[in-house]
Amino acid sequence: MRIKSVLLGSLILINSFIFFQVQVFAEGTQKDMKGWEIGSPYNKLYKASELDNFRATVVDVTEVIPMKGMSPATAITVKESDDDSPILVHICPTWFAGKESLGLKKGDRLKIRGVWAEIQGQDVFMAAKIKKGDYYEFKVRLTRDGTPFWTMSEEQLEKERASD
Repeated sequence: MRIKSVLLGSLILINSFIFFQVQVFAEGTQKDMKGWEIGSPYNKLYKASELDNFRATVVDVTEVIPMKGMSPATAITVKESDDDSPILVHICPTWFAGKESLGLKKGDRLKIRGVWAEIQGQDVFMAAKIKKGDYYEFKVRLTRDGTPFWTMSEEQLEKERASD
């Protein structure tokens, strides 16, 4: 009987801890979503019907604040050629994928797919997919409608990643 009580007490403690961790994660994610929600002014700038792509070389991998009040974004600055002006490419929220997890570095040659947008008077490119060579591909939006991966449930995200 004593063993059952100890086991029951342990299970309650473990479940309470797991619940607490899930709550902390959910609150942290919700807090970090600031400005990145599906219907946010930022995401409304992504017009899937205006999909474009180009090839460019990475000049810098950085972190930016896309619009006032938003949580930070992982971004890259690229150039199509040495003579061209630099292009700022917004990739995703840093909490979704940071600079280190992208695996991109200065000098990498990329093919970038997404849409152009004007944000606070500056032309930027909002990425949907980045390809490097034959084996590297980093997707952050559905190309058919622009749905950001960071707004998907774990199940939806897993399904999307498995379909590649």
